[in-house]
Amino acid sequence: MRQGDFSQLAKAYVHRPAYAVPVIDALAGQTGHQVADIGAGTGKLTKMLAERGGLSGFAVEPTDEMRHEGEQLGLPGFTWVKGTAEATGLDDNAFDWVTMASAFHWTDAPKALAEFHRILRPGGLLTLMWNPRDVEHDPLQSAIEAKILEIYPQLQRKSSGAAAYTQGLEDILMSSGLWGDLLFLEAPHIETMSVERHMGAWRSVNDVPAQAGPEKWAEILAAIEDLLKGRDQIDVRYRTRAWSVRKV
Repeated sequence: MRQGDFSQLAKAYVHRPAYAVPVIDALAGQTGHQVADIGAGTGKLTKMLAERGGLSGFAVEPTDEMRHEGEQLGLPGFTWVKGTAEATGLDDNAFDWVTMASAFHWTDAPKALAEFHRILRPGGLLTLMWNPRDVEHDPLQSAIEAKILEIYPQLQRKSSGAAAYTQGLEDILMSSGLWGDLLFLEAPHIETMSVERHMGAWRSVNDVPAQAGPEKWAEILAAIEDLLKGRDQIDVRYRTRAWSVRKV
């Protein structure tokens, strides 16, 4: 598996959690109706947007396998198209809200921000969000993280939205001169999962197996399963973290 290649992970994405409802509702109330969800994956965020009355637009996803899974959701008001953050293929000045969930870290940031600016209407909102596990307040997830680093100490997480991995994001946004009115929202939420689903969520991870390799990844998965023994359900703590800026 290559880092950033999600073609093998589409089926596992169903196990991933949704985002904190208060964050989505707060942001949806600050924007218009036309939305472009970029790097939409299999539609975790797109589904939440479609469930809020009045929002419609496009879900843009470069990976065929991921986009196919999203299309099966049949989300009203949203059309799936192939495109990237740097080249969405969408019209100029066409959207009130551009969203990108758990994916901006894979982009060429300056090119992506210029593209988002192009497709947004004047005063339109851009939201970049992540949904990291709240390891600090979740003893089980803290133990899992420690075990991963014990097995593969050189791991450098790529896809986490935790504070350690989003340092400098505000500077990237504001130094471009394209954006203003920075707003940061964060909310905790708990996702109750079966052990099978939680393992499925881990199997949807890209950056750990891409770095650790198949043998170490198999060892990590076995270690996580061992930590989950004797449990029927798990309350997994997450924190949705969202940075929003307006087009200037």
